This record gives sequence, structure tokens and C-alpha cells, in this order.
Amino acid sequence: MDFLRPADLAEALAVKAERPDAVPIAGGTDVMVELNFDHRRPAALLDLTGVAELAQWSTSDGTIRLGAAVPYSRVITELGEPLPALAMASRTVGSPQIRNRGTVGGNLGAASPAGDTHPVLLALGARVEVASVRGTRVLPAEEFYLGVKRNALEPDELITAVHLPAHAGPQQFAKVGTRNAMVIAVCSFAVNLRPSRREVGAAVGSAAPTPRRARAAEEFLAVELPWDAPTALADSLKRRFGDLVAEAAAPIDDVRGSADYRRHALAVLARRTLTWAWDEHLGSERTCA
Repeated sequence: MDFLRPADLAEALAVKAERPDAVPIAGGTDVMVELNFDHRRPAALLDLTGVAELAQWSTSDGTIRLGAAVPYSRVITELGEPLPALAMASRTVGSPQIRNRGTVGGNLGAASPAGDTHPVLLALGARVEVASVRGTRVLPAEEFYLGVKRNALEPDELITAVHLPAHAGPQQFAKVGTRNAMVIAVCSFAVNLRPSRREVGAAVGSAAPTPRRARAAEEFLAVELPWDAPTALADSLKRRFGDLVAEAAAPIDDVRGSADYRRHALAVLARRTLTWAWDEHLGSERTCA
């Protein structure tokens, strides 16, 4: 197995163009597991840890450009305020050692339906930046997931960054597992309320072949939320939202949980996270008043 270690992004893209069979590796938290269990034996590894351009983030016009190799630990410590749901999801990833190595870019590259950051990216309307020697393109996160561990990358492309709205409004993430962290999600959910636009983002993870938005739930909530009335939400509204989120899933029975349990759990997560996000909205309304 060849081990290729470019010094910068230009060299990394050139190497990827020459060796499209090379598997990118940054944190290695997914790739090394597959190698250790002999599930994968690529002809070459493309080590991106020396590419400084991928380990940076910046803000411009209210959008955060998060480099693909920024580790979860930095998302938590440096971006918890503008991207609270992504920080919440990052805290549930593995152990502190894994969070020091793992990245959102790696989560996207693996494209596992159970990836913890996927529901957040979908709920926030994130866009994925990919590049090759042919140029750069940016596509909605929703179009990036093609199937179980399949994504929209061409063989010569690398994930270079994720674009996310900063301070996008109240947002929450929650997941069900045998414990809170260091465990693969049985199911997960993220919600984002955007009061200024009266829009809602909602997405499920580990409950379908790909992470997916709960569009009917989003549309229902955008119409039914009492945006102008600083009151608690009716239980009937929260139950209907939870039901629509559960209907958006297409889960399977496996060793982590049954399909019925996953639908039930998603409905519960949806009701709880909506309540937390709405309470945050009411708090900000009272502060402004």
C-alpha cells in the first residue's frame, strides 16, 4: 500500500488526479477501523494531515467556511456559539481522543447513515465544497448523500470545506444510543428554527439509507408555529411534528434497535428538541422586549 503525503492542497489535488484510487485519510477514525478489520485494502492512502488549508475555518457575510480537516474538538471549543447544534453533535462523537482526530469532512467522506453531524448539516442547510484539479464546486448537503456509505464525490475530488450559516437561530441536536457518547447512534435528530424567515430545518440520522430531511415536518411547523405569540407550544402541535418526523424515516431492524423503536424514538426526540429550541426562541424574544 502506497502512502502519499502532500504538503499543500494543490499537491493533494494533483495526487488525487493522478491516483484516484487513493483513499483520503485525515483523522483516520473511520478508515483505520476498516483497515484494521480488513474490510478495505486500498492501493494507496492519501494523508491530508499536512494540508494546512483544510484545517482552517473562517467567517464571511454570516457564513462559516469550515475546513474539512478541522477536528471535532475545535468545533466544540471555537464554534460552539455560532454553530451550537454542530458542537452538540460533535460532543457525542467518540472519546476525547477521537474528537481530537475526527472531522466533519471525514464524517461526510464516510457517508455512514449513522454519522453524528449529518442531521445538523441538513437542518442548517449546509453546503459541501469539493475540489479537484478541474475546479471547485459547492453542492447542498442534501445532494451529497447518495446511499449507504456512498456520496457525490467524483474519483478525483476531495472534500475541502463545509459552508454553514452562523447564528442561524435556535437549534438542537439529540441522539439515542446505549449511552450518550462513544456509541453509534440508534437514531438521531436535529432541528433549526429561523424566526426571521419563519422557516424550519429538521433532519433525521441513522434511520434510513441516508441522512434525510423531514420535509413534511418542516413545512407543517413553519406554518403552525406561533411566531408572533410568545407562548408555550400546544402538546397537539408537538405530537403532530413528532409524528411527521417519524414518518420521514425509513429505518431497518438491526442489532442496535428495531424499525418501530427508531420511529418511536425519533418522535420523542423531535418533540423534546422542538420544545428546547422554542424555549430558546421565547427567551430571546423576552430579552429583546
